[in-house]
Amino acid sequence: MGGVPHVCAAELATMRIGIVTPAPPDSRHGNRITALRWATILRRLGNHVSISQKYEGKPFDLLVALHARKSHSSIISFRRQHPSAPIVVTLTGTDLYRDIPANHIAQESLDIATRIVVLQPKAIDELRPSWRKKTRVIFQSVKNGQALTGTSAKPAKARAGNHANKRSSASFDVSVVGHLRAVKDPFRTAMASRLLPDSSMVRVLQIGGAMTKGMANRARREMIINERYQWLGEQSQSRALKILKKSSLCVLSSRMEGGANVLSEAIAASVPILASRVDGNVGILGADYPGYFDVGDTRQLARLLTRAESCSEYIAELKAWSNSLTSLADPAREEQAWFALINEFRTRK
Repeated sequence: MGGVPHVCAAELATMRIGIVTPAPPDSRHGNRITALRWATILRRLGNHVSISQKYEGKPFDLLVALHARKSHSSIISFRRQHPSAPIVVTLTGTDLYRDIPANHIAQESLDIATRIVVLQPKAIDELRPSWRKKTRVIFQSVKNGQALTGTSAKPAKARAGNHANKRSSASFDVSVVGHLRAVKDPFRTAMASRLLPDSSMVRVLQIGGAMTKGMANRARREMIINERYQWLGEQSQSRALKILKKSSLCVLSSRMEGGANVLSEAIAASVPILASRVDGNVGILGADYPGYFDVGDTRQLARLLTRAESCSEYIAELKAWSNSLTSLADPAREEQAWFALINEFRTRK
């Protein structure tokens, strides 16, 4: 797909690569999913790769750090122990749109970085000229059957309202995938569904664990007052993918995004998307995408949900646009991007 040339691991000399991510092991946070996928790619390219939450002094040839602020101590420690070794810093949404403008720790990480990786091209607009020239864009890919953000390796216990397959085929299922965090504005779709006419068959299926007790309580309350809403919690990889693929629509309502895994997942699954108009979404979907709503605008999202459910031409337009972007989610494209980046650092022995 996408005209990406095949990469042969034999063309590369082996490197020892450490990936640090603030996301804990066994979590399904977006940064952990990205780290696991990149480790697979880098190993396929012939490297020895390990993942940790913090740099622990190992003699790596290259450090890949996800999150400029949270991985700052690892970046500093690695630079002190390996003054000439390259460091790649990958920027998240909170890096780009919250920390970097004012946080000197995040800024120092970018000053130290040999290369900066962003997940969509509009992110470059947020960077100083000195950072832009060492920045590379790597779109996140989706392998067939790959786990979604908000899933777990093991199936979640049954929850109240966990009946995703029990409604009739006439239901218009809307998936919201991702952990319940304030930055994701996770209940916006549920709130919008309350405004729909009684005739609507929209059913909101929310996949993802609650990051706080308050979020869990709110999700449970929403299920009580909103018959259209079901919180399914963390799901197994296969279950989450099955729910997404069967959905009529996927909604991403985030207040800020660096480049969401779920966008790539929906694109790969050929599921139409409604998304908040933030740079992290626009950088992937394009400025003229017809499925945007303003951040936090419940009524506007409700109107789009009604339009998607009632107008086959509109849902077809969203799907066609999404299908035109499938090359962005091609694993070969992401692998080629890493091949090119590593070749900038590699010294053949």
